[in-house]
Amino acid sequence: MTEPAEHPTPRAPLLIEQLLGKLGVPFQLADSTCVLPAVSRLQAVLLDDAVGALLVLFSQDQLLDLKRLAELTGRQLQAVKPERLERMLGKHQLHTLPALPPLTSSPCLYDERILQQPMLWLDSGDPQVLLGIASSDFRSLLGKASAAHFAEPLAAIQPNLRRPEDDRAEITLAVHTFTARRIQQRLEETIEIPPLPETAQKIIKLRVDPNATVDDITGVVETDPALAAQVVSWAASPYYAAPGKIRSVEDAIVRVLGFDLVINLALGLALGKTLSLPRDRAQHSTPYWQQAIYTAAVIEGLTRAMPRAERPEAGLAYLAGLLHNFGYLVLAHIFPPHFSLICRHQEVNPHLGHSHIEQHLLGITREQIGSWLMRFWDMPEELAVALRFQEDPDYDGPLAVYANLLCLTLRLLRQRQIGSGPSQEIPDSLLARLQISRDKAEEALDKVLEAEAALRELAAQFQGH
Repeated sequence: MTEPAEHPTPRAPLLIEQLLGKLGVPFQLADSTCVLPAVSRLQAVLLDDAVGALLVLFSQDQLLDLKRLAELTGRQLQAVKPERLERMLGKHQLHTLPALPPLTSSPCLYDERILQQPMLWLDSGDPQVLLGIASSDFRSLLGKASAAHFAEPLAAIQPNLRRPEDDRAEITLAVHTFTARRIQQRLEETIEIPPLPETAQKIIKLRVDPNATVDDITGVVETDPALAAQVVSWAASPYYAAPGKIRSVEDAIVRVLGFDLVINLALGLALGKTLSLPRDRAQHSTPYWQQAIYTAAVIEGLTRAMPRAERPEAGLAYLAGLLHNFGYLVLAHIFPPHFSLICRHQEVNPHLGHSHIEQHLLGITREQIGSWLMRFWDMPEELAVALRFQEDPDYDGPLAVYANLLCLTLRLLRQRQIGSGPSQEIPDSLLARLQISRDKAEEALDKVLEAEAALRELAAQFQGH
């Protein structure tokens, strides 16, 4: 035990301690907040198909490659449904799946490189406590398990975080790779997905017109009946708690939402409707519009928490939040069969964000393609930068404030299990660049989540569109 004396001694679930005691396997315990190298952290995933379940073990510095697994086993394995896993774990009062083959009756396959580490750390079943088992002792737990090479080291997968000038070439290469049977002249047509919607074009003109009025935006919104209905229902939402009945688009703008919010909201919705939502999505991921609306609401709160002189344009920050995951829709549109594969890989690699998975499978990420499309549509450069660098907490290039706010928002939400991917550390340097204290950031998040029911109701209006 390496815990300081003033902390309570961690305990693993009784079932796990009894199992390891019965098998004569010595173990250590550590608090799950301990920083341990990913190469020594074991990841356990339960997969199944028509044949039955299979427990798969690999280290957290690797990506589980389902295609390679299919080649090895001759089986099309996928992550078991969350409800089934929860029922299984619930029977033993466990909250997470420990990488202990004797715990399940399922056969086990492990990546043989895990045994190269002298000490292995794994989930104990209690999310607050980790188990440490010497590699030599862990061998005895593998019993009849099979060893193989089926995981890809993350060191071999390098998402392009810092070279936006290469995005166009990388997107073209990815599309070309996955459309090799298409006629070459259709390649550009494949990339240049839908033109910017007419409503969005009109709204963009208004955004940059210093003389635009409420009447102008009302006129544009009213020409799109679906958009008009949504702006009115948005204003009538409990989230805004407007007094009296909202009777028109003009009423929604003047009494509740304001010109700036409506122009950015209308633009975000018009673009969001350009591409239909994919029917498939990864288990445990937050639905598209719910994530978009939560992100926009939190980024709005964080912008207000910044010193007044340092705040970026609030409307553009809000729009960046609303559109931050637009590349997800574009990937689903361009690569439909491969998009399902991305979803299945997200389910079996819960320790990884989507960037490594998309880079491994496609050679590009949703951030690259979403940002590229913003530029292709001549959207404000602030949006292209925000989308492109939203996963990079160290970005400090031009217009960094938009990307930094978006990065902070996404990490705050992931720490509350909203969004997709694992919880990530929020560096002090990111907060310092935005001049927001950690307490103020948490406070902005809490305020938004207090209205969670109202936000869910707003999001429900768009799911299915």
